[in-house]
Amino acid sequence: MGLEPVEFSVLGPVRVLRSGAEVVLGGPQERALLALLFVRAGQPVPLSEIVEVLWGLRAPDSAANVVRRHVGSLRRLVEPGLPARAAGRWLARDAGGYRWAADAGSLDLLRFRRLREEAGRATPSRAFGLLTAALDLWRGPVADGLPAEVRERAGFDAVDREHLAAVREAADAALDAGVPDAVLPRLRRAAAAHPLDEPLLARLVRVLAAAGHRSEAVDVYRAVSGRLADELGIDPGAELRDAHRAVLLDPVSVPPVPAQLPHDLPTFTGREAELAEALGPLEDLSGTLLITAIDGMAGIGKTTLAVHWAHRIAGRFPDGQLYVDLRGFDPSGTAMSAGEAVRLFLDALGVPPERVPHATQAQAALYRSMLSGRRLLVLLDNARDTDQIRPLLPGTPGCLAIVTSRRRLPSLVAAHGARTLTLRPLDAGRARAFLARRLGAARLVGEDRAIGEITELCAGLPLALACVAARAAAHPHFPLSAVAAELRAAHGSLDAFSRTDTAANVGAVFSWSLAAVSPGAARLYRLLGLHPGPDVSAAAAAALAGLPVREARRLLAELAGVHLASEHAPGRYSLHDLLRAHAAELVEAERPEDEREAAVDRLYAYFLHTAHAADRILAPHADPPPPGPPPNGVAAEPPADDREALAWLTAEYPVLLAVLDGAARSGRDRLACLLAWSLEPFFDRRGHWHDGMAAQRTALASAVKLSDPGWEARGLLGLARAEGRLGLHDRSLPRLRGALELFTALGDGAGQAQTHRSLGWECDQQGDLRSALRHNQLALELFRAQDRPAAQASVLNSVGWYHALLGQYRQALSHCFEALALLQDLGDRYGQASTWDSIAYAQHGLGRHPHALLGYHNALTLYRELGVPYLEASTLVRIGDTHLATGAPDEAEEAWREALALFTRLGHPDADEVRERLSGNAGARDLA
Repeated sequence: MGLEPVEFSVLGPVRVLRSGAEVVLGGPQERALLALLFVRAGQPVPLSEIVEVLWGLRAPDSAANVVRRHVGSLRRLVEPGLPARAAGRWLARDAGGYRWAADAGSLDLLRFRRLREEAGRATPSRAFGLLTAALDLWRGPVADGLPAEVRERAGFDAVDREHLAAVREAADAALDAGVPDAVLPRLRRAAAAHPLDEPLLARLVRVLAAAGHRSEAVDVYRAVSGRLADELGIDPGAELRDAHRAVLLDPVSVPPVPAQLPHDLPTFTGREAELAEALGPLEDLSGTLLITAIDGMAGIGKTTLAVHWAHRIAGRFPDGQLYVDLRGFDPSGTAMSAGEAVRLFLDALGVPPERVPHATQAQAALYRSMLSGRRLLVLLDNARDTDQIRPLLPGTPGCLAIVTSRRRLPSLVAAHGARTLTLRPLDAGRARAFLARRLGAARLVGEDRAIGEITELCAGLPLALACVAARAAAHPHFPLSAVAAELRAAHGSLDAFSRTDTAANVGAVFSWSLAAVSPGAARLYRLLGLHPGPDVSAAAAAALAGLPVREARRLLAELAGVHLASEHAPGRYSLHDLLRAHAAELVEAERPEDEREAAVDRLYAYFLHTAHAADRILAPHADPPPPGPPPNGVAAEPPADDREALAWLTAEYPVLLAVLDGAARSGRDRLACLLAWSLEPFFDRRGHWHDGMAAQRTALASAVKLSDPGWEARGLLGLARAEGRLGLHDRSLPRLRGALELFTALGDGAGQAQTHRSLGWECDQQGDLRSALRHNQLALELFRAQDRPAAQASVLNSVGWYHALLGQYRQALSHCFEALALLQDLGDRYGQASTWDSIAYAQHGLGRHPHALLGYHNALTLYRELGVPYLEASTLVRIGDTHLATGAPDEAEEAWREALALFTRLGHPDADEVRERLSGNAGARDLA
């Protein structure tokens, strides 16, 4: 058993809680001493300063002895089992005084400061969540309840000012994140308490306007102006005046909109006529949906034109721009499915995963409903055929859909009235303009013959011309005639594309560019033909080539310098489909099979081992099977915490899915099983249940091929969990029973326990709480026999939760406090949040409402730190319920309004239940 959990609070009344129960502190002087040590935590407080704070100028001769008695009393209160004269865990002598050895995990003030510091480095949305979590820690002024003179001598007012600064920062973050409603209740309270704080009141004016309360914002400004004149004899300052002026000039608040377009090329040229043709029909979009399909061979510049055009007209579509690369002609053969693409769009439009239906047709209908009445631009890049894009077309007038494809799409014209635009290779004049934009017009003087030859050798393809321009720019003193001669002498092929797109040997251009880079970069380029796409990080490239990450990063930059790769996002590189096909052709022709297979093994091992490390952080109780040692030359990137794990998994998500499919197709079945199992917590955390179901189905097929009953059982369990999340209980229950039979036959206690937990969740979904409790109790017995503390801690909370749901609150608390101590020792913050929520629910059931609020606020703080907005909102609802039970309807309404803002932003149906609570609360007030 770990150390007893202890928490200290100074943001409000001074409090100490041991295992969730409040410790009764001594008299005012002991509490004042404790508050001083808390505020100065981690630093020695000299005895002389303690005496001055406690007595001021009237300290008795025995003051030092009294302080020592207080110290001894505090030690016994906080650590009742501490032997006499033993060094305590929390309070120590230091530098002629005393030091409190707390950290951000045990003292609310330190946690507040850490959260505020993290918010300063975060995006607006995350910063607002962190600042809200920080402010929720405050229950009043620092050391509230102590005599005013003691608080003054201790300098506690300076810490109170940190609270006010955080409120202002939260208002700024809420405005930047587009959630002004969420900060408004807190901002109103702070403004009422500080009616002359102009920076704070300026933010109140701006937030009120952004939340749609323009008239109230104007009223606030007028009231503040009068108060400043009456009480201080001054006019409003510049910040407050600017806020008022902004409200008058821009009264309409524009909600955040998706803006997914890739960056536009500043060197765009050569397609002016086509651009004019595209712009023509956009004079009036009010009564129609416009679809334009741009077709042409690979490398002709379809995406470049579409993106440039989209940026030119983006302002006509105030509700945003959606973009997706459909990978219709990906060299790996793995085009994006329509279902995957529509789910990406739904996510961009703010639809929570639980609202996404299972069938692609229903997803497309929801997508069209989300676009109804809105004006959006939708760019569908690299489409394979009409069937792939039909579910992605808007169904509302005023929208524009731009489609690019190597194929003409006559059925899109016939069925949807699409306009078509076919791109041709650049002629000599346009090619000259293309090169002049990149090299400068002076470089082309007297080089007409060379330009014509370069254009012919590049077949007029912008992609090939860009490679030539990059080579010429790197050697500014070379005449273009010399560049043309080099290109003429180059050899290369691109048969896979020359048969279908053009007879021109553009592979010669790529091979010529490749000859200009170092041998290491050329080797990496060839190996990138083995990467499944759609893009590659430096770490993955390092594993593929068996190089240090720093060297791989340098080589990728070298390839990007000659346009053989593109850094489309910081640290992430992609190859055009033509270049990927060229690289794949070269590596196939020039490198032996064992070398190619070794490179793929290294790449797949990098993804598996890093995903496994992320899994251990996201779900420490899951205990996934170890992947074994990685091959030589592979260095996984184990994340440090939840944030790093989620960031890596999010960035590599499309690649991970491609690796899983590639592993299954290439006979690496055990790796496919391991990777699918390691990704399961991420699927669940992010709500990617449709992708999770597909991945687990692939893993199950691989397990069957392995003839391994253990992996088959895990495959059944993983697939059943994904199906259950999607409401497909008629499929999930039989699979769980099959998994339980296999695990039982194998004597796999951990597998049996995990399956019992999933069966318990299924029973919960059907309203059978007693069976849910029984399954979790069976899981607990099995995990205890296996000596798996992480899994045991998680299921202890589940057992406690079901006891609470059944009204057995004391049994619930017993299990949950045992779980909490284990989870704190393990550092499992997600598990701690869930357990605090369970504890609070049980305390509420027992009528211990202050204890319930404390537990809920602990859960809320952790959920905000972890970035789990749905659970944050759910906890806020229960906080409101508890406030209402204590006869505090104002506090209940505040919590519910915060929850409503979150649910509304997520588009979650639980928002309706919160609205009902708010409506009922308002009705009860009217009757009163």
